[in-house]
Amino acid sequence: MQFSSIDAWLASLKLDCYAQMFRAHEVDLQVLRKLTPQDLTELGVASVGHRRRLLHAIASLDACDTPTEPPSSLSTSSQSAGPAVAERRLLSVLFCDMVGSTALSNRLDPEDMRAVIRAYHGGCTNIVKRHDGHVANFIGDGLLVYFGWPQAHDDDAERAVRAGLELAKAVSALTAPTGEALRVRIGVATGPVVVGNLIREGPAQEHSAVGATPHLAAQLQTAAAPGQLIIDGSTRKLLGPGFAFEAIDTSLLAGGAGSEDACAVVASA
Repeated sequence: MQFSSIDAWLASLKLDCYAQMFRAHEVDLQVLRKLTPQDLTELGVASVGHRRRLLHAIASLDACDTPTEPPSSLSTSSQSAGPAVAERRLLSVLFCDMVGSTALSNRLDPEDMRAVIRAYHGGCTNIVKRHDGHVANFIGDGLLVYFGWPQAHDDDAERAVRAGLELAKAVSALTAPTGEALRVRIGVATGPVVVGNLIREGPAQEHSAVGATPHLAAQLQTAAAPGQLIIDGSTRKLLGPGFAFEAIDTSLLAGGAGSEDACAVVASA
């Protein structure tokens, strides 16, 4: 749907109470597409629910305006496969990695290590599905998950964090044949990405989110302690009540939007 003004767009969301505020800060339909969770807070949108509605509506607005890729003229099979669609979305990206897997694989028989990885993958996948996330990729013992694509929810950030806490707890209950408990490090970051088909057909077909957010989630994961979940500032702003946090040493992070406000999630209600 096309809108003639920021007022019309806000009215369609029943949030026209913010129209004067947006105009006062010179936010038009072009600027709107670049707003971040922090921008909305600074504009004075105090309600978490309203911020979520606005952010998801912005992502949907961009998705509707994003043109599809024209069919390739290189081959008939490419044309029949249909266009690859790319969408701009607000995603909460979770990256989970097993601690000490390389050393463990050196101590275990390959068949035993395969059984460990299968149990780990299966448990993680079931938890992600329960929270309606999308497993984008298993990279060895690393797990990349999208919350907000292909199905978007108003509480995707909360779903990602709750899934992360459950993953950490569930994996710690798994043991290797050596008797040692498995542990994971987890990072969650939220931000705009463009997501769609990178490889369009065949067994290598892959949907990938392009942008800084997946990289930040992976970076947060590397800074986490075994069993710890670290989130960026944007994710924390979207969380409702019921979560407990602790400060982390941000000097461990290489920087980037949201990393300076990163924190560890201790528990959820």
